[in-house]
Amino acid sequence: MAAAGRKRVRTPAFNREAAETLRDCAGLLRVQAANPFRINAYLRAAETLESMTVDARDVIRDEGTEGLEKLPAIGHGLASSIAEIARSGRLALLERLRGTADPEELFQTVPGIGPALARRIHDELHIESLEALEVAAHDGALATLDGIGPRRAQAVRAGLAAALGRRSNRRREKDKAPSVATILSIDKSYRDQAAADKLPKIAPKRFNPDGQAWLPIMHADRDGWHFTALYSNTARAHEFKRTHDWVVLYFYDGEHREGQCTVVTETYGPLKGRRVVRGREAECRQLI
Repeated sequence: MAAAGRKRVRTPAFNREAAETLRDCAGLLRVQAANPFRINAYLRAAETLESMTVDARDVIRDEGTEGLEKLPAIGHGLASSIAEIARSGRLALLERLRGTADPEELFQTVPGIGPALARRIHDELHIESLEALEVAAHDGALATLDGIGPRRAQAVRAGLAAALGRRSNRRREKDKAPSVATILSIDKSYRDQAAADKLPKIAPKRFNPDGQAWLPIMHADRDGWHFTALYSNTARAHEFKRTHDWVVLYFYDGEHREGQCTVVTETYGPLKGRRVVRGREAECRQLI
């Protein structure tokens, strides 16, 4: 009788909502022919959230994303994704997979970034994710924009730390990235398959008034990395008619920590006519 009279414990509403978002990611990844490992990672994390009796937001509040990382099947990247859902009610990855991502709106969720700066970050630095913006804020790329002084750059870094669920006392590790040779190999595979019309296509929200599904998307694995490749859909890519030349690559390690780079055809200098990873030109020269 005592057992029958026990109050049933329910999964917190936020956990169910976040789990559904992760399952939506898994479903789109499956449709877009991503690696089953990535798909299952999102599904397992969703199961973990639904098995919890504690609201994941409380874990983030009390322990940061590190608290989520202690849970089964939730690594650093997935913990950051859950924190993003908790903070903003959205997940940029899901929006990107759907073709509805608007990076400028995403950047404006960071304190210190208004509409004008968000547009310049997107169009001049070719950045489309908070993780890539965090790298730019630390490696000096953000400071190359006019009007970004040390104080404002520091404010953006602090805002990003909060937005990405990082603890202020956590030492930021230098981001690892795939080799230039690996990136260029993925770039070639993407462009070859896109040209042969062998890839699924999504309908980007931006610069696409007719809602056409024109943007090829590819998921691939190489040298221990998971990649997502798309042609750039930035204002500058459209302005310079490079929407079928500039390729944006998102890469993830085994814990789904995300990085981003852009590959273009160089138009001047010793690498003219060659595919180049922006920001890693010196490494590209070594491959000649």
